[in-house]
Amino acid sequence: MASLSSRCIAEGVGTFLLVYFGTGAAVITLLLAAGTKPATTFNVGIGELGGLGDWLAIGLVFGIIISAVIYTLGRVSGAHINPAVTIALWATKRFPSVDSAGYVVSQCIGAVAGSLLLFLTLGASAVTIGGLGATSPFPGIGYGQAILVEAIATFVLMLAIMGVAVDPRATPGIAGLVIGLTVAGLITMAGNITGGSLNPARTFGPYVMDGLLGGANLWEYFPIYVIGPIIGAVAAALFYTKITAD
Repeated sequence: MASLSSRCIAEGVGTFLLVYFGTGAAVITLLLAAGTKPATTFNVGIGELGGLGDWLAIGLVFGIIISAVIYTLGRVSGAHINPAVTIALWATKRFPSVDSAGYVVSQCIGAVAGSLLLFLTLGASAVTIGGLGATSPFPGIGYGQAILVEAIATFVLMLAIMGVAVDPRATPGIAGLVIGLTVAGLITMAGNITGGSLNPARTFGPYVMDGLLGGANLWEYFPIYVIGPIIGAVAAALFYTKITAD
């Protein structure tokens, strides 16, 4: 097994790539829309601008980069690239506490770096129009509804992870493909409800850099993207552990 420092670096790089390419796809979608329609308010709603096809494209970018990270860095760190996944594995005694803390910190640092590089790549409009891909509940979605959607979607994601990556009986070589496609599908459905985060670090990075670069202050929504994904991931890990115990 690789050293903890090497695994933490892998987690940071993996989450960096996830945020740079995944949220980058969301930002570019908003920038393209702003080129054909006047920009109104931050994060006006990708679905309002282009429909479900936008979310499918964004979801596929997230899914593809997650698959790439799993197949390349998974052998080093397991490619959690999501604090909710790490916490769920810790909660079911599959991951030690010290390693879990290192992973979560590394994931959050990687996410911030991904948002920073996205700003450096696309310029100020990535913040003023695209909000660096920050997630927030869409109009008409309450706080509790958003937590519920994030919890359910992350439950499905973690269930897939348990079945194809954690379970030693899983078919070798399919984890990256299955998990990537699962993420793509979940974001396509949940995107126009909560932004489809499923990952506290994925939301943390854009929030931090938006704050530092003069973008929208959305921190009031951050608990949604911590509580929902962690509840969903832990519930799925416990559920899978229970039903496969015999």
